Amino acid sequence: MKTKNMRKMMMMGISLLLIAASAACSPVSAAVAEKGFEEPMVQEPVVSVNEPAAVEAVVPATNETAANEAAPVDTGVLTEAEVEGLLFMREEEKLAGDVYRYFYEMWGSAVFQNIAASEDTHTDAVLTLLNQYGIADPAVSEAGVFSNPDLQALYDQLIAQGSQSLQDALLVGAAIEEIDILDLEERMAQTDEADIQLVYQNLTQGSESHLRAFVRVLGNQSGAAYTPQYLTQDRYDEILAGVNGAGASGNVGKGGGRRWN
Repeated sequence: MKTKNMRKMMMMGISLLLIAASAACSPVSAAVAEKGFEEPMVQEPVVSVNEPAAVEAVVPATNETAANEAAPVDTGVLTEAEVEGLLFMREEEKLAGDVYRYFYEMWGSAVFQNIAASEDTHTDAVLTLLNQYGIADPAVSEAGVFSNPDLQALYDQLIAQGSQSLQDALLVGAAIEEIDILDLEERMAQTDEADIQLVYQNLTQGSESHLRAFVRVLGNQSGAAYTPQYLTQDRYDEILAGVNGAGASGNVGKGGGRRWN
């Protein structure tokens, strides 16, 4: 009974944080003129109390000291797959922010700066869950450094690819968001914990918004239609049309292309 009450309290805490964050945030309305075209600023969804699964979680960061290594632990509540999922998503969201900040410094495109700030709220949302379940944080503060060796190799690969041109960097950004959506949907299918599902659903909505932003900027720059690199065409079309993904409909889209290689 004690454990059940604690979990109810954690859910209430997350909901209150989401509502408070939505009151403090307002969409960015200014456009940035760059290289002869208008680059759209990323607008984050507004939190709705009645539809918590259709919005992006914005959770304040904590001052928890990062650990260099974090192995799955027995929390007495979560399965090993659930713990591994939280550890992985914590660093994958950090990877996105680190890559975007690197490309903003290199290319000066505002879309990278805007989305990097949003990725910080994503990784902080996962950190809140880690703290609630007593799981050591795997993320380190240094940019471009990761405890997970696969994510470290992926970061190095993406930086090399996106350093070739601004268009390549934008393609990397779109690919990151596609992969993030697929990974979040996979992790959602591995848990029945309502608080974890809520955060994953919210982050999926944010990644869908980011994907649309990268696609718009790519279209403005090149005039060419974007072809999804990892999502199926149907799933991609739903996202571009603004149709909610697994967070709202339960329709988990599986990618038809390659994964990172």
